[in-house]
Amino acid sequence: MKTPQTAIAALMTAAASALIFSTPASAQETTETVPTNTEAEPMPADAEAAAQTDPYLWLEEVEGEEALAWVKSQNERTLEDLQTGDMYERYYEDALDVLQSDERIPYGTIRDGWVYNFWQDATNVRGLWRRTPLESYATENPDWETIVDFDELAEEEGKNWVYKGANCFKPEDGEKWLCMVSLSDGGKDAVIQREFDLETKSFVEGGFETTEAKQGVAWVDYDTLLIATDWGEGTTTASGYPYIVKRWKRGTPLEEAIEIARGDETDVGVWPMAMELEDGRILQGAVEADTFFTSTYWWLPDGETELVKWPIPAKSTPEGVYQGNFMLSLQEDWSPAEGEDFKSGDLVAFDVDTFLETRELPPVSLVFSPDETQAVNGVAIADGAALLSINQNVVGKVLKLEPGEDGWTTSEIELPGTGQAGIAFADKDADTVFLNYEDFLTPDSLLRYDVATGEVSSLKSLPEKFDTEGLAVEQHFATSTDGTKIPYFIIHKEDMPLDGTTPTLLYGYGGFQVSMNPSYSAVRGRLWLEQGGAYVLANIRGGGEFGPEWHQAGLKGKRQIIYDDFISVGEDLIARGVTSTDHLGIMGGSNGGLLMGVMLTQRPDLWDAVVIQVPLLDMLRYHLLLAGASWVDEYGDPDVPEERAFLETISPYNNFNAETEYPTPFFVTSTKDDRVHPGHARKMAKLFEEAGKPFFYYENVDGGHSAAANQKETARRSALEYTYLHRKLFGDGE
Repeated sequence: MKTPQTAIAALMTAAASALIFSTPASAQETTETVPTNTEAEPMPADAEAAAQTDPYLWLEEVEGEEALAWVKSQNERTLEDLQTGDMYERYYEDALDVLQSDERIPYGTIRDGWVYNFWQDATNVRGLWRRTPLESYATENPDWETIVDFDELAEEEGKNWVYKGANCFKPEDGEKWLCMVSLSDGGKDAVIQREFDLETKSFVEGGFETTEAKQGVAWVDYDTLLIATDWGEGTTTASGYPYIVKRWKRGTPLEEAIEIARGDETDVGVWPMAMELEDGRILQGAVEADTFFTSTYWWLPDGETELVKWPIPAKSTPEGVYQGNFMLSLQEDWSPAEGEDFKSGDLVAFDVDTFLETRELPPVSLVFSPDETQAVNGVAIADGAALLSINQNVVGKVLKLEPGEDGWTTSEIELPGTGQAGIAFADKDADTVFLNYEDFLTPDSLLRYDVATGEVSSLKSLPEKFDTEGLAVEQHFATSTDGTKIPYFIIHKEDMPLDGTTPTLLYGYGGFQVSMNPSYSAVRGRLWLEQGGAYVLANIRGGGEFGPEWHQAGLKGKRQIIYDDFISVGEDLIARGVTSTDHLGIMGGSNGGLLMGVMLTQRPDLWDAVVIQVPLLDMLRYHLLLAGASWVDEYGDPDVPEERAFLETISPYNNFNAETEYPTPFFVTSTKDDRVHPGHARKMAKLFEEAGKPFFYYENVDGGHSAAANQKETARRSALEYTYLHRKLFGDGE
């Protein structure tokens, strides 16, 4: 079951994953952080006062004339520098060759015997939405049928359409397959949605259609949608998301939709939810995201007007219904009744029909309890099977779940190796499940799991896209400041000398319970590993690699431990002789961009290159910018004095010191990013400019939070970043 809570989390993490180039990490010996900004003036006591003393607020005007003129000048300066010489062009062509290659797995969704896929290449820059029969999909050259050509659509309508997915309704007999297609102008989170007929391959004339907003819809039946959107002034939260859900009937104006659920402005957002049970019944309701990590789930019984609250913890995630069991994963300890004690990270279940009949919580059973090396990633329901995806020491595994008289049992599904395994597709009405497997040196494989036989077969696999000969992958552990062992992966040449000379790129994220797992990146392989560089992925706290506690160890005022973890990995790499400060670079995006900003200001002595992608940097005003208010549960609230006091110690923008010697950073952001405000990167770069310190800055005018709206833009961004990294860390002047 896909719930709006998952969508809320994705709003922060999805684009960050587009910027991820690595996996796990560790820590070892560390030293105290270098104090910064010791000569700075006292900071204002609240956001309003801070705004009055901030000379660069004009850079927060996203489309402001003066701000865009500054952006243009910085872009021109950076491009003129980094695109000089033949390295950039070689890197760009290599990245584009990978990104637009036809040798990619066309991951898809099965609907009524057809596999649907979104595809981009050199010809189809904005992409094709297409389909092929399942039998054809299994062949080497599937017979694809185009449903929508988004390049043609964009040209016809004069828009820079970016496809953001389709929410489809499974019809009853005699009905059509209908989908709400999401389109973003330039890659923003805000979208329009249009009803599409899969049979006629056309948008429905006079069908459901919305105006641009951050919004969500859920199908109730052929003629009914639940929708949460911007209903006008005063109907969105401080985070910019909707908090009113309405029922919209076909053939009626959106303005006449009937309200079924309402939160308030202090929520992160309220989203529609339609849960389909195994017998086809649809439970309609809403998810009220009270904070980023806590939600209240509501059910609206048919024919009634009063919502019924699901009796589950605020920190839990519904995972689906299997054989009548409503399953949920816990992010907090829970004792629903005497003798029922479950811990954070457990997967539990109860009888859904008993709840629907009594409207009270039935007895709860334990489905799976991870050990200290494991974490639950999620559950997928297929026709005849429930599958559980877990991490074990940051390596992916897939288990089959089965209820019995003596409780739940698990059996492991055999996979081809030790890397990242996940469930690419499963649906309660399909007995075919797609599994994905990859690791740092092994390209993606798409596996087919047959529920009836339990067999796993290779459906599609990719050829190697970079030279892996002579490369090795190792997992090490560093020790953080509190003694915790922090894992990290390193990919390097087998004959790497331990003399501190290897150019090394260290990647991290550390937030929102997002796990960094082994992944295959041909762009990283060609532009970094083939050149002789080493790549390191740090599994620092704040992520989800070892369950909710690994994440919660770094929330709000405890966040410094996340940064200590990352520093300890960097120091461990130097202590082991892998690299040295002159050859060590770091990279991170979104929340990882904040990590990079903190590393820049707290330990400028430890690295010589810092790539800061779509970052948060002004942590005293972040909650006032775009979706920032939704993240106060992660970072803390600048308007709460004790939480602000901690944020003052880490905020990169507020801890910049003109007297400090910093490595030359590279800021990357996007004008169309309507999630993390481009003002963060702009203002921090402006501090460097005013202090006369070197820096690079590139702001893509399109692309949203991924900083790229198509593959050419992604290739350009990658080529710029790796050209910068090579120049800084290889020390050969190229």
